[in-house]
Amino acid sequence: MSSLGGRRVLLVVSGGIAAYKSVMLVRLLRRAGARVDVVMTSSAERMVGVATFEALTGRPVFTDLWTEPLAHIELGREADLAVVAPATANILARMAHGLADDMATSTLLAAACPILVCPAMNLRMWANPATRENMRTLRSNGVHVVGPEEGELAEGEEGPGRMSEPDDIFQVAARLLVGKSGLAGRKVVVTAGPTLAPLDPVRFVGNRSSGRMGIALAMAAWTRGAEVTLIAGPTSVQPPHGPKVVRVETSEDMGRALETELDDASVLIMAAAVSDFVVDHPSETKIKKAGAEGLELRLEPGPDLLAETRKQRASRGILTLGFALETDDPIGNAMKKLSAKGLDLIAVNEAGRPDRGVDAETNQVTLIDSEGVVVEFPLMQKTEVAERLLDHLEERLS
Repeated sequence: MSSLGGRRVLLVVSGGIAAYKSVMLVRLLRRAGARVDVVMTSSAERMVGVATFEALTGRPVFTDLWTEPLAHIELGREADLAVVAPATANILARMAHGLADDMATSTLLAAACPILVCPAMNLRMWANPATRENMRTLRSNGVHVVGPEEGELAEGEEGPGRMSEPDDIFQVAARLLVGKSGLAGRKVVVTAGPTLAPLDPVRFVGNRSSGRMGIALAMAAWTRGAEVTLIAGPTSVQPPHGPKVVRVETSEDMGRALETELDDASVLIMAAAVSDFVVDHPSETKIKKAGAEGLELRLEPGPDLLAETRKQRASRGILTLGFALETDDPIGNAMKKLSAKGLDLIAVNEAGRPDRGVDAETNQVTLIDSEGVVVEFPLMQKTEVAERLLDHLEERLS
C-alpha cells in the first residue's frame, strides 16, 4: 500500500446509501498514514453515525457551518486532497453551481486542493441531462471523477450508479497525492501472471503464477504517476483500477502485445511467468481419456520474450527489470540471465518456499543490477517489494 504519511485528506460524505463504503475508505487512508478530516451533510448523518467517523479518524467530525464559523476555511486550506464519497446528484449540482449553503459545500468551495468526486445515485438520476451537464461543468473545472460503476443498486434495479469500491477510490486518491515521482508521465509496461500453452481446446501446459507480484508493481507504478499498461495472463488476482489492462493467454499473445506496447515505453517490468515450453502440434479436438493410455507429449521451447524484445528495448533505451525464479544457485543463475537477456536489473527469488510462493502475499527477493551490485530484500508483503523495486528503478532513471 502506498505511504501517505503527512498527507491531509478532506472526506466529504453526502447522504447516499453508499455512505457505509466511506467508512472503509477512511480505514484505508488512515492505514496508509494519511490524516483524515470528515465533513458530513445532514442527510449523511441519517446513513452513518458521526461517532463512527470520529472513532476511525481520531478527529472531530464537522456537520454544522455555524458551530465553528471558520472551520470550512481552515479545512479547505489545509487539505492536500478533498474526496466526496458518496457524491449524490444533489451535492454534484451544488458544486457545479458554486453553492455554499452548508458545511460541506462551503468547505469544498474554499478548498484549494484537487477534488475527487465519487458519484452514487439511481441510474435514471445519473442519466438525467441535468446531472450530465453538471458533470461536464465539474470536469471542465478540473474536478477528478471515479465511477460510478454498473451493478445492483439499492432500489433493486441494475445499471450505472453504484459508488466505486473503497479500494479503487483509495488508489485514485493515492495517485493524486503521490503521483509526482520520477515515473510521473512515463509509460511503464508490466507483464504479470502465467501464459498457457494449449494441449487441446480444453487443456494446457503452463507455469504456476497468481500474478500478485506483477499486479502490485503495476499498481505501485500507476500510483506514482506513470502511464501503466499491464499485460496480464490468466491471473487469479483481479487487475487493479487505473492501469490499462491487456489480457492475453499464450506466450505468443504476450509477445505481440509487447511489440505494440513497447513502442513508446520508458520502462519494462517482466514479472510474468511465461511458459517455457509449448506443445508440439496441439490437438484440434479434445483428447479423450479412453484409448489414451501411454499418451506421449512432445514439448518444444516456447518463445523467449526477453530475447525477442532485446533489439526493440535497446533501440528505444527502455529500462528493463526482469524476474528469475530459481531452485538452485539463484544468484549465479540470475546473473547469467541478466547478461544473456540484456537486462538492467533482475529480481530473483527461490522456488518452493511456503512464505514466498506463487500464491503467497509475501515475497523475498534479491535485486542484482547490470554492474553486479547485489541488494537482498527482507521478507515483505509483495506490495512493499513492489515499492522497493520501483525506488531502484527511479534511481536508475535519474
